[in-house]
Amino acid sequence: MAQANYIGRRKTSTARLYIKPGKGSFLINNTPIEEYLPVKAMQNIALLPIHVTELEGKFDIKVTVRGGGKSGQAGAVQHALARALDGENEGVHSMLKEHGLLTRDDRMVERKKYGQPKARKKFQFSKR
Repeated sequence: MAQANYIGRRKTSTARLYIKPGKGSFLINNTPIEEYLPVKAMQNIALLPIHVTELEGKFDIKVTVRGGGKSGQAGAVQHALARALDGENEGVHSMLKEHGLLTRDDRMVERKKYGQPKARKKFQFSKR
């Protein structure tokens, strides 16, 4: 089976994931996941679909991720991985759906408005 290409997005990050049957290697931008995402919480976010479906060590995964910060990139990898596992295995769709991993998180940073210091914050009101 040839390696398949899946896309995941979160905030301003985009992850392109290539998956093929293998020994369980996981590379993000040609770097092991432990080095690219040194914080264990971020690794857990990115690897959640594998833990939910109990498919650890069954696939070799290579991810190219661009844009945003580490948090958004981890979320993009999670989304792409969930889509990939759903496409490669029959019977895991309901597990992934139950944990909300197939839905793209569409929350984005709200733009700053003119006449205000931030998106929602206002300058202090002075009566006199």
